[in-house]
Amino acid sequence: MNVNLESLKVMVIDDSKTIRRTAETLLNKAGCTVVTAIDGFDALAKIADTRPDIIFVDIMMPRLDGYQTCALIKNNSEFKSTPVIMLSSKDGLFDKAKGRIVGSDEYLTKPFSKGELLDAITTHVGKA
Repeated sequence: MNVNLESLKVMVIDDSKTIRRTAETLLNKAGCTVVTAIDGFDALAKIADTRPDIIFVDIMMPRLDGYQTCALIKNNSEFKSTPVIMLSSKDGLFDKAKGRIVGSDEYLTKPFSKGELLDAITTHVGKA
């Protein structure tokens, strides 16, 4: 299925400015509109306003971690079908399993490549 990236809104939630900027640059080049958030609280405040098509969330964040953020998004009836992709610097089975339990749709290990980001988007947004 060919997904038109130009009309897509992508949210990237990460407390690392470098990761946010990297993802934003890659996705902007692909034609996506990117909304960034520094943590779960920041993201939850922005999700209702921006209604992203897909959300990338870092697991290790202060205040509200990626698992909690994902669970809150998936427990909201308006956003439960929004794909949530977990980002982590750890490539652990436990982390992947925990991500699945809270409802994440995929798990990417950092540092991610442009291809991995775009593949995740085309895989999950096409299904919605």
